[in-house]
Amino acid sequence: MAFRALVTRKDESGKVASAIEEVDEAQLPEGDVLVGVEWAGFNYKDGLVLTGQGGLVRDYPHIGGVDFAGRVIESRDGRYHPGQGVILTGWRVGEIHWGGFATRARVKADWLVPLPRTLTARDAMVLGTAGLTAMLAVNRLKAEGVKPGDGPILVTGAGGGVGSIATLLLAQLGYKAHAMTGRPELAETLTRLGAAEIVGREVLAATGKKLLTPRWAGAIDSVGGPPLGELLKQVRPGGIVTAIGLAAGDGWDASVVPFILRGITLAGIDSVMQPSAARVGAWERLTSLFSPKVYDEMIEDAQLEDLPRLAGEILAGRIRGRVVVKTSS
Repeated sequence: MAFRALVTRKDESGKVASAIEEVDEAQLPEGDVLVGVEWAGFNYKDGLVLTGQGGLVRDYPHIGGVDFAGRVIESRDGRYHPGQGVILTGWRVGEIHWGGFATRARVKADWLVPLPRTLTARDAMVLGTAGLTAMLAVNRLKAEGVKPGDGPILVTGAGGGVGSIATLLLAQLGYKAHAMTGRPELAETLTRLGAAEIVGREVLAATGKKLLTPRWAGAIDSVGGPPLGELLKQVRPGGIVTAIGLAAGDGWDASVVPFILRGITLAGIDSVMQPSAARVGAWERLTSLFSPKVYDEMIEDAQLEDLPRLAGEILAGRIRGRVVVKTSS
């Protein structure tokens, strides 16, 4: 049986390009569960895959899509049955394993999470990897003892998927979220999501100093790079910064001073290889805190055909919120 997919190929010159193709189901990689994909998310990592950047794809032809939701068609694992709704995020799917930019995907049962009854497949992809990562970051703040009364939490890259969802989640839990964005036109939208204050990128401009006036009790940082180095200088004593991305780069001019003089913590959030129990717990919590209707103006619907164009947009930081992809035409 053939299925429809966005197939990414690399030619002899090294040029990477993607196009819609009909693919034989027999070509799908090995796995315990065959899923009929209904919706996929579109993430920064997907932009890298579709443009051949980052060295994420080992073999071509390839089908990208690091997260998807749909219904089980066939299963050799007792945890899942035909017709059951499921979600997949991470596990290097869409990178070294064919992903969700198709109407079929075959994956390991261990990689799946049951679709919560209160969510549709589209709702699940509005959240997707971004929502899971944001929830894990918020959970880490709470686990480290950062309470709403301790002070504001800075969210960098607040106009993107992870940042905007993190802003909403923090507000729902009673925290004062300071949303940092370089796009002032998003200020009103971020305020509606619950941001207590909108700040520009200049708050993390390079200073050359080892410490700055403490401002935030914690942060959820999706930009990395030099701005992260400046952020660490402004965290209050005992605060925590959760690092979830590297849009501004993967390195900075580091100093141990904020750590040894203020006792702050820098915690990495890995949503790709997160254990199943933590994933299920995070999804359960997301369903109680997240309202797709509240987030509606931050959602863009797309088709598979749109993704090669959107790849450049997301890498350039011009996508706001979340893009959800209806895989069928």
